[in-house]
Amino acid sequence: MTHHVSLQEIEALTGEVWRLRLERPPGYDFIPGEATHVTLDREGWRDEDRPFTFTSQPEDDFLEFTIKSYPDHEGVTAQIPTLRKGEHLRIEDPGGAIRDKGPGVIVAGGAGVTPFIPILRRRIEAGTAGEMTLILADRDWSSLILRDEWHRARDLKTVFVLAEEDREGCESGHVTRALLERHGVTAETRVYLCGPPPMEEAVTEALEQIGVDPEGLVREGN
Repeated sequence: MTHHVSLQEIEALTGEVWRLRLERPPGYDFIPGEATHVTLDREGWRDEDRPFTFTSQPEDDFLEFTIKSYPDHEGVTAQIPTLRKGEHLRIEDPGGAIRDKGPGVIVAGGAGVTPFIPILRRRIEAGTAGEMTLILADRDWSSLILRDEWHRARDLKTVFVLAEEDREGCESGHVTRALLERHGVTAETRVYLCGPPPMEEAVTEALEQIGVDPEGLVREGN
């Protein structure tokens, strides 16, 4: 079912990452980790929809999305910085959830962290974030989504991995077997995974080398 909603707020979190707050239709329910397809209700874009994860909580009276804009792609996300308060968008019913299945290690690449935002926020509020480790990989320090929020979170172990920057306190390069083992991943670890396909493929291979069953990975649809 299609729902027509208005944009209540838009805020730049970094040069590439934007927080959108939309009105919430009556009776529109979702669970943390779910996503919906979003369409811009403007000329030339009404046939272009993209899936975005809710980063608000089910009890909020608004819908929030945290979206990384890719200007070079000339797609929907490149339009995000041009949106204005009061503009209309279309959303579909929610689906495609990554669920919180218990303590473990989250491995996220770039915008792949967004399904875990509401899950981690819920755990931070409940005081159970210490049961999770977040390994967040991106191009450089400025690209990391909500890095300050994760850094401040009490008890949450956070590992930032920068592919194109050397920075004190961060890992450099990519998420490898050695990096995963260095941060406590064993064959018995529950691993959550979301990121660009090449990154997911490389991490899955590294996890298999450690002894993690790929069928047991917590990812969209699993």
